[in-house]
Amino acid sequence: MESDKAKIIQKIKDGKMILGIELGSTRIKAVLTDDKHVPVASGSYEWENHYENNIWTYHMEDVWTGIQKSYQKLAGQIGEEYNVPLLQLGAIGFSAMMHGYLVFDREGNQLVPFRTWRNTITDKAAQELTGSFRFNIPQRWSISHLYQAILNKEEHIRKIYFLTTLSGYVHWRLTGKKVLGIGDASGIFPVDSCSCGYSENMLQQFDGLIADKNIPWKLKDILPEVLRAGDFAGTLTEEGARLLDVMGQLMPGVPLCPPEGDAGTGMAATNSMAVRTGNVSAGTSVFAMIVLERELSQVYPEIDMVMTPSGRPVAMVHCNNCTSDLDAWIGLFMELTSVLGNEVNKSIIYDRLYGKALEGDADCGGLLAYNYYSGEQITHMEEGRPLFMRTPYSRFTLANFMRVQLYSAIATLKLGMDILFEKEHVCLEKLMGHGGFFKTKSAGQKLMANAINVPVAVMENAGEGGAWGIALLAAYMKNKEQGETLEGYLGKKVFAGKAGSVIKPDSIEVQGFESFIKRYTKGLTIERAAVASIK
Repeated sequence: MESDKAKIIQKIKDGKMILGIELGSTRIKAVLTDDKHVPVASGSYEWENHYENNIWTYHMEDVWTGIQKSYQKLAGQIGEEYNVPLLQLGAIGFSAMMHGYLVFDREGNQLVPFRTWRNTITDKAAQELTGSFRFNIPQRWSISHLYQAILNKEEHIRKIYFLTTLSGYVHWRLTGKKVLGIGDASGIFPVDSCSCGYSENMLQQFDGLIADKNIPWKLKDILPEVLRAGDFAGTLTEEGARLLDVMGQLMPGVPLCPPEGDAGTGMAATNSMAVRTGNVSAGTSVFAMIVLERELSQVYPEIDMVMTPSGRPVAMVHCNNCTSDLDAWIGLFMELTSVLGNEVNKSIIYDRLYGKALEGDADCGGLLAYNYYSGEQITHMEEGRPLFMRTPYSRFTLANFMRVQLYSAIATLKLGMDILFEKEHVCLEKLMGHGGFFKTKSAGQKLMANAINVPVAVMENAGEGGAWGIALLAAYMKNKEQGETLEGYLGKKVFAGKAGSVIKPDSIEVQGFESFIKRYTKGLTIERAAVASIK
């Protein structure tokens, strides 16, 4: 063991460690890996979005507080465990929530508060762009936010010099480079799978749509440059080093990989880059990424067309809501244990209640729940109202209550996935699961497999998530051999011999979920009535 520790110390001194940082919806996490892609230290920071002036947003000062504190905890862990300072790094990668709207003027000043993926305020823009492009443009995409702001005649539009995502913003501040990984870029504006750049035809169409608005820029001029996995994306500047490491120890000059969205890092962290495979990331939001064998036959407003970090076409089913309402109920149960004078650790409550859900009836005993904290495009909800319902004849038990909360968290995903299965006949051999929904051993995995009716695999590193995924992308950029693909690098050097635990669907449980989803679909009228009636 001592020799292993000595080896790690030497690698730290030699600057061979790789740093990955991801800004998720509820947590910013930093992971440091060695040259074998094994995490050796981590740090995190809890944060939340704010609903201000009818906008879901994060404050930029919280971005840097979270990054700095996460890095400080990681560096402190290295100091305590290995008694060496973290002075040099082999490579760095940044990832964050995709989509949204961050715009800056020529001097780098932020023009409006960050409008996140969670907002459903761009319906008119999304519909018009989808119609013009004949390509699905979801409400949360950056171009929808930009066009909606133009339609709204917002004052800041003429001042825009740069538009980017959260990962692109952080990367820009640390390197001075206005670039973006192709996966994240494909959530700003449609990307051409042949050129691996923004669609030239659609760029021209957009400029034509706004030609009479007297706007002093062309769209292409304000967008970040598109890069693919493995591309060099700049180095950490002196200013960037001080911004990342407030202790002033980290040296500048570290190479960075292209900044990516959480969808792309999820694919990297689960090795789901090949056709007929996919991954599902389930946390505050839930989305599935399915690598396609062929283009879809038509445009579906419920399905996004995006890219893997290496540039392969992907069908993305994205739902704004997943575990937020579930987490709120867990919080209520924690409060109950406190009132009873028997405070229980949060992780224990999660494990016990998730496990209890497996004891429930296959159809949740007739219970019904909606987890909509915000609007949901797939079910055409402009706003959300979390709801729980039952009839006098429902079997109201703790097991059924927990099962319906977990099924509610993934019900909208199921509706989107059915489009791919039933209308496009997409074949899927298995889904790789990661995110908080899968942390409790087997519970979330079993329920997801029954809901989607596809085997679901979870690896031991499922909890590391996107921070580890972006560290892998940084390692690939740093260490790839001539002509080595990302898929080959991950398959041979990271995941060789690591299949993870696989759970197959249970036919009876699948039938139970089908009964639940029929009830769920019929009950959407209740959710719509709640949105209309309760303000």
